[in-house]
Amino acid sequence: MSDATAPDLSRRSGQNTREFAYRAVFFVCALLSILTTLAIVLTLLGDALTFFAEVSPIAFLTGTTWSPANDPVSFGVLPLITGTLVITFGAAAIALPVGLLTAIYLAEYASDRVRSVLKPAIEVLAGVPTVVYGYFALVYVTPALSVVFPTISTFNALSASIIVGIMIIPMVSSISEDAMSSVPDSLREASYGLGATRFTVSTSVVVPASISGIASSYILALSRAIGETMAVTIAAGNTPRLVDLTDPAGVFLNSIQTMTAAMVQLGASDVTGQSLAYRSLFAVGLTLFVITFLMNLISEWVASRYREEYR
Repeated sequence: MSDATAPDLSRRSGQNTREFAYRAVFFVCALLSILTTLAIVLTLLGDALTFFAEVSPIAFLTGTTWSPANDPVSFGVLPLITGTLVITFGAAAIALPVGLLTAIYLAEYASDRVRSVLKPAIEVLAGVPTVVYGYFALVYVTPALSVVFPTISTFNALSASIIVGIMIIPMVSSISEDAMSSVPDSLREASYGLGATRFTVSTSVVVPASISGIASSYILALSRAIGETMAVTIAAGNTPRLVDLTDPAGVFLNSIQTMTAAMVQLGASDVTGQSLAYRSLFAVGLTLFVITFLMNLISEWVASRYREEYR
């Protein structure tokens, strides 16, 4: 009996050793992700707190002029925040409805053959380098817009909003389509049994049942738009100005600067290391991090609050 069980014990011991090794590798990978995030946060906090020791956080968040490297020096981040929000909401106006309608088509109308071709084609948009999007906006989108808006600037918020909106469509459509596909067919069949059309089933049954996933895709896409750098820097320019909501044409047809674009400009400038202007880069980065972190928390809350569970 002992001879018969020895190979089994040896094999079981080898399996346990491999499982322990796999678990250790997975744990190290997870720990590395956490440590990387903590390192980024601590790096931002270190220089940002030094900056806020010399510049009031209130003055930083409510100041209406951003000029960290030129006299008179001013560190008001409000123009950058409003510029970022203009690009974000402009992109959302394009990406959210188009992405949702695309998801509805893929989940409810497209055949398996069409879906197998169309979905990967849409997701290819997410793999295009953002610098390519930026130059596409500058060379093609802006000249096309100038036909309709002759007064549009070479660098403008409208073309940047359009191109960022196109960039985030795959995120909205992919996550929303996955959420819709997870809705049980029994709900659809019950609606069809009551005489509902496919459009009614899609809009009145499937979309409400997958609202948590759709809302999460919206928030994650907006977070992506807020953090976009190269496309916005190339298309929108580097003109920090406070947005005047009473003049929509002036808001979208002229150059603007976002927080990410300001960080690129400041990081590539000739400001000396450890100077106040240099540390303002970390203050802007920390502000951007807090905004995107809060949006991710909202996404998690929405997903958990409105999640539907089916059996």
